[in-house]
Amino acid sequence: MTGSGTRSWWGWGTVEDAVRGAELRDLVDRASALLPGADLTDHPPPDVPSLGLPPPRIVPPDSLAALCSSDPTDRAAHTHGRAFRDVVRNLLGDLRHPPDLVVRPTVEGEIVDVLDWCARVHVAVIPFGGGTSVVGGVEPRLDGDFSGAVSLDLGALEGVREIDRTSRAARIGAGTLGPALEDELRPSGLTLRHFPQSFEFSTLGGWLATRSGGHFATGYTHIDDLVESMRVVTPAGTCESRRLPGSGAGPSPDRLFLGSEGVLGVVTEAWMRLHPRPRWRADASVHFTDYGAAVAATRAVAQSGLRPANCRLLDPVEAFVNAATPSGGGVLLLAFESADHPVDAWMDRAVELCRGHGGTLPEAPRRTAPEAPRRTAPEAPRRTGSAGDERDTDAAGRWRSSFLRMPYLRDALAARSMIVETFETACTWDTFASLRAAVHDAANDAMRRAGATGVIACRFSHVYPDGPAPYFGIYAAGRWGSTVAQWDDIKAAVSEAILAAGGTITHHHAIGRDHRPWYDRQRPEPFAAVLRAAKSALDPAGILNPGVLIGPVASAPDGPTSS
Repeated sequence: MTGSGTRSWWGWGTVEDAVRGAELRDLVDRASALLPGADLTDHPPPDVPSLGLPPPRIVPPDSLAALCSSDPTDRAAHTHGRAFRDVVRNLLGDLRHPPDLVVRPTVEGEIVDVLDWCARVHVAVIPFGGGTSVVGGVEPRLDGDFSGAVSLDLGALEGVREIDRTSRAARIGAGTLGPALEDELRPSGLTLRHFPQSFEFSTLGGWLATRSGGHFATGYTHIDDLVESMRVVTPAGTCESRRLPGSGAGPSPDRLFLGSEGVLGVVTEAWMRLHPRPRWRADASVHFTDYGAAVAATRAVAQSGLRPANCRLLDPVEAFVNAATPSGGGVLLLAFESADHPVDAWMDRAVELCRGHGGTLPEAPRRTAPEAPRRTAPEAPRRTGSAGDERDTDAAGRWRSSFLRMPYLRDALAARSMIVETFETACTWDTFASLRAAVHDAANDAMRRAGATGVIACRFSHVYPDGPAPYFGIYAAGRWGSTVAQWDDIKAAVSEAILAAGGTITHHHAIGRDHRPWYDRQRPEPFAAVLRAAKSALDPAGILNPGVLIGPVASAPDGPTSS
């Protein structure tokens, strides 16, 4: 349960917020118009009792039994993350690798006890925050001779435990969900200002373990930059870094654990840098007739030093599909915010740069001052989109509403044989055009081979002075029962294209098990040796999240496990 709904065991979010009624009818109509001839027959999820989950292979010691659950629904909900392929496998009742137990420690000492027990009996431990991984990061898909697997659910390690207003930092439990974190900070007038799309259902510990990125396009949007210190429990002992604004004392211990995805230790809490809550805002939608000019304008803004909160370029397909805005060259969504001063001058300069590249504004920039606050503060994503928000009449508002509902819309389409999934990367500005062309060619070829008719969309999720983070979307008509295999073929093809074009296999979605083949080729081999040495030192029994980042990989995403 969340504070306002029942978590779905098979799909995104809460049961209460699933797509239904007029929203569902409109979604199906739009899918039919986009892909005529698609079979959009609904395939509802199975009941958990019909899944036939195997009985647990392990029995916890009496000292830990009260922390453990073998409830079938609990185990089913912890079997997969929430990627497209996870949702479809759940819909098909294909749960081949359920955890034997879900373990919920309430204090750090219990984590130590769980790791000690699992090391003794060689049980794999899969750290689990909100379960929103889209790369197989929380799936007990294992090779090796493990006697079993437990999902270590850290949700009880929650709460803002201390606020240092002088230094603008807070000590926060790793299991704290995004909305609860911001609710507890709000009376202080401070915010972490980290809002990934999974914000409502993901945790601080998950953000740290996967090096997540928030939806702000520039500035302090990566969780890495917001960490002051971390506390991590490893099988070899507990590691806690010193609270400092910066340090040149050798390699950073925090950097070792950031992005380690639970293979080196379990994050239990962290001191995080905070910001005053914004008071002044301005936003605008800039339209272009030529996509190359739109990219050039976005680069000019990214390299200007203006540091907009939002600088998201939607290509024509993305603008049409998710913002209901026809555009020959795309739409650039711009926004600025500040807790200290008006941002009009920054917005005016950004608009001037865009107009220099042929951009036009159907509406003047919207500006908000402290004396006239928005009815709905935009600093945190809302649960069910933004229906009724006064900004939904423009491209930025419509796209934002769609952005917040995308995972729910994805689930509804996945149940109707659609292939709806995303993949992201980052590259330098000089290589973007060739990378985008290579990805489009690879995706179109793969869809043809897979017998799937679809379209490819692209947006910039983040921009840097030296390059963008392109975020691609695939919308295709698949065949029920084959959509996972069809997507896997497309994903492999575009991943090869990304790596060959000089991009990264992921910008902010982590590695998990699904990205391992390409990550192994992207990282330098000496660094891989360092990771293996760290793993050996911190986790001698090799029980923490096996197959992620280093070590043996499961033979195939959907093949039988040998664990």
